[in-house]
Amino acid sequence: MQGKGPGGGIGQTVVQWFKAEFGQVRFTWKLVRDYSFILIGALIQALAMRLFLVPALLVSGGISGAAQIINYYTNWPIGLMVFIGNVPLFILGWRHLGGSRFALRTAVSITAFSLFTDLLVLFIPEQGVTGDMVLNTIYGGLLLGIGLGLVYRGQGTSGGSDILGRILNFRFGISISHAYLITDAAVVLASGFSFDWRVALYGLVVIYVSGLAAEAASEGSSVFRTAIIVTNYPEDVSKQIFETLERGITILPGTGAWTGQSRPVLYCVVTRAEVNQLKAIVSAADPKAFMVIGTAHEALGEGFHPLNNQD
Repeated sequence: MQGKGPGGGIGQTVVQWFKAEFGQVRFTWKLVRDYSFILIGALIQALAMRLFLVPALLVSGGISGAAQIINYYTNWPIGLMVFIGNVPLFILGWRHLGGSRFALRTAVSITAFSLFTDLLVLFIPEQGVTGDMVLNTIYGGLLLGIGLGLVYRGQGTSGGSDILGRILNFRFGISISHAYLITDAAVVLASGFSFDWRVALYGLVVIYVSGLAAEAASEGSSVFRTAIIVTNYPEDVSKQIFETLERGITILPGTGAWTGQSRPVLYCVVTRAEVNQLKAIVSAADPKAFMVIGTAHEALGEGFHPLNNQD
């Protein structure tokens, strides 16, 4: 009976990850694109650290924030400490990283960010580009978030809080969003004791700004709108939408709760620029129609971005 110690299990798993990701000779455009996203995202995060966050003593939470605090007292390389700090978390959380592809790409992201963070010291002045705390907060948060978003688009994570959040979620049932809040808040609190409480408050703004930027970079801006239309003239409305906007419509069965009458419900997705045209079409066909317009982060399939390009 062969031993199944942690080292052997992890080693065998890593080999399986590489086989699953690179086992085939052909390298698809999707594979090149994803790893490009991860590497560029890691570089942008490192630039955010060296240009804005580290010179201003701004801590954004996670392992990198803890590494900044340690660097302040010891002058140990931040990138190296980020890598070392992620190793035990990666070993603890490798079972919960969402499959071989996700885990391997997370490992690449962590390694690239660590290397870029320490190598950029050779090219970027220690004082950064500005001494203005507000500018450092805004641009540091934006760059950090854009980098994170690109890594997410490459189907990886930046490690640190992402891994710890998954571990806390699996072990203790804490939601991942709450786990992020706990870990990041703890690091920012430590920065308040280490640096200055004013700096710590700016650090909270960095976390907020980077979160918004990461969402926009990973999911794109909300340019699509969903429309639910209840009308007495579904055929006329559907025909006009199809002929004028060239958008598909799905007819769903519906029943009025008050009247008990059956009434079809139309569902369609349009771009933000087409919303006013859609309103005009529905109003002309049935002025008494009821319509709800919502927001969609992404639309995949016929008429929009091809669904088969996601793998």
